[in-house]
Amino acid sequence: MITYPNAKLNLGLNVVEKRNDGFHNIETIFLPIGLSDAIEFVESEDEKVEFSNSGILVDCSAEQNLILKAYELLKADFDIPGLKVHLHKVIPFGAGLGGGSSDASFMLKSLNSVYNLGLSKEELKVYARQLGSDCAFFIDNVPCFGEGKGDELSAINVSLKGYYLVLIKPDVNVSTPAAYRYVKPVKTTKNLRDLVTLPVEQWKDKIKNDFEDSVFPQFPVIKEIKYKLYNMGATFASMSGSGASVFGIFENLPELPEELKNDGSFVWIEKF
Repeated sequence: MITYPNAKLNLGLNVVEKRNDGFHNIETIFLPIGLSDAIEFVESEDEKVEFSNSGILVDCSAEQNLILKAYELLKADFDIPGLKVHLHKVIPFGAGLGGGSSDASFMLKSLNSVYNLGLSKEELKVYARQLGSDCAFFIDNVPCFGEGKGDELSAINVSLKGYYLVLIKPDVNVSTPAAYRYVKPVKTTKNLRDLVTLPVEQWKDKIKNDFEDSVFPQFPVIKEIKYKLYNMGATFASMSGSGASVFGIFENLPELPEELKNDGSFVWIEKF
């Protein structure tokens, strides 16, 4: 079985309050994009799961590996054989793109399909929420309004058809816990669901990622990239998630400055 877990963008991200459980309530629009990893698994003669990795190195323990956690979560409830799992990692870490969450959720979906577990999408989301706040989004994997911890989802109609996406992740990593530590929750008076229905040309001064206020002072290079994208002609530019990636939405495909091609940044371009 081979599957291709894709990344996501956040169109706006409001951190509205801190919860009693230590998490934060947010409001955001999740948007799937074409950048993806690849996961392949085959059955093993052993009863355990074996993991291998190519591309970007996954340098964490088995207990922290979300793909293995997804496997163990379902194996606890269903008769699933031992597997050999290989991940080819393309989506960068510490980027605000949900790569690890996507890997976990696609693993849940693949196991459900291959082994005929009979889980509905809503039941898969219950498992996904145990793995991470944005994992549930990747079960449906369509544009959604996310609230609560980001795991309370409702469908939303957002189309960027015909626009170009330029995504740049500089050679720095932003820790999500650290980003939340310094963010200041503020209840917004603007409805993000309504704002994304406006023409993209009006998003610049209306749709905001609250993490930029805390992340930009720590990592000025991320702020610099955002304004480089605007100088290149972006209609809208923003950091995704808690960073470190920044994306620009363009009406026409831009020419990337040479310094962005040669400074170690990860660059992804696609047409919606």
